[in-house]
Amino acid sequence: MNHIKPYKYLTFLLCFSSLISCSSLKISQSAIGQGWSGNSVNTVIFRNSAVTTHKNEQFTAYYDNDGFMVLAKRTHGQKQWQVVKTQYKGNIKDAHNDISIAVDATGFLHVSWDHHDTRLRYAKSTAPLSLELGAEEAMTGIQELKVTYPEFHNLPNGKLLFCYRSGASGRGNMVINTYDIASQKWTQLQNNLLNGEEVRSAYWQMCIDSKGYIHLSWVWRESWDVADNHDICYAISKDGGVNWEQSTGEKYSLPITMATAEKAWEIPKNSSLINQTAITIDDNDNPYITNYWNSGSKPQYKVVYRNSGKWQLLDTDFRSGTFSLGGGGTKSIPISRPEILINKSTLYLLFRDMERGNKITLAYTKIAEPNWQLLDLTTESVGQWEPNYDKEWWAEKKQLHIFSQKVTQIDGEGVKEVAPEPVKIIEVKNLPR
Repeated sequence: MNHIKPYKYLTFLLCFSSLISCSSLKISQSAIGQGWSGNSVNTVIFRNSAVTTHKNEQFTAYYDNDGFMVLAKRTHGQKQWQVVKTQYKGNIKDAHNDISIAVDATGFLHVSWDHHDTRLRYAKSTAPLSLELGAEEAMTGIQELKVTYPEFHNLPNGKLLFCYRSGASGRGNMVINTYDIASQKWTQLQNNLLNGEEVRSAYWQMCIDSKGYIHLSWVWRESWDVADNHDICYAISKDGGVNWEQSTGEKYSLPITMATAEKAWEIPKNSSLINQTAITIDDNDNPYITNYWNSGSKPQYKVVYRNSGKWQLLDTDFRSGTFSLGGGGTKSIPISRPEILINKSTLYLLFRDMERGNKITLAYTKIAEPNWQLLDLTTESVGQWEPNYDKEWWAEKKQLHIFSQKVTQIDGEGVKEVAPEPVKIIEVKNLPR
């Protein structure tokens, strides 16, 4: 294993086994401001996104220590950020109430924040590339009273998607809205895509491939208890979210229910299966879904992927500790949920693990010849941080820009009185392959 120290402009020459080529890795960081760190609301993985790029401008958002939403932007290559404290606040004592951002094809910034079974909160910038937000507004006015887990996604045709859960944990449905940049209007695309049938909820992750196809994976849960998470399911839309099908091409009759959902991987309850992790695609637009669940008594990171017409499992074995996942609220867990990236034949998992001092860690392997290597990208702990990276910049440049802040999280939605911590973007170039 290789432990890399992230000095500001330091280059490392890394030579590994014959399966991994040598790479000149560069790690630097850019500080933005001081953020609330009494829980993990600024760093939860389901923010999608915490940081994003439009053309050559990078945007991010976070809560300050008083609960105000702060927006920031810079031109790539610069260390100095333009920072604006907005007029809007969120309930920072609930780590569900994250901020999600996106920039549309014309440069308008869209922001949604402060949700946990509460009314929709949404605003957009007053001008392209501006950090000044206009008034709060509705999107469609439909199913906007009990919103949780808002997230934006950019489509290649310039449209935006906005997804959220309508309803409470264990009995919620998935709503999808779409934004047309010509009319600057939102319309509801799906009012109940993943139907919990009033007895369960779906916890999903989504990505968009090179053809504009929408890949969706999720786990089901019948209650507030995270131990009830079970099964990894899958659907794909080839027309912008209107119609959906299984990986085999079989059409779904909407809404999708537990009985009709395609199981990419069957996982029973009480397997320490976490919800809302990550999904990506390879160069051939095959889906790769990452999660963790038990291998025996040890939760290990795993990747479920579609290749050669069938679902397959790529396992890891680099964790030695054990824990049992259960209970409600935002959990304090020894490991973070993982993010996943692919560059040609190499797969990367981004996470933090208490076994490694809660540093930001990158695991990577050749997909065809698994041989996991681990690389620490920070020297200090990031607490209960979870990964979020600039997916637009990765797609364009294959450079990894990570939203980073040291945060704490008391189990079951607790809050700790601690000083604010710096919000940073960690930049990683020339990843090992």
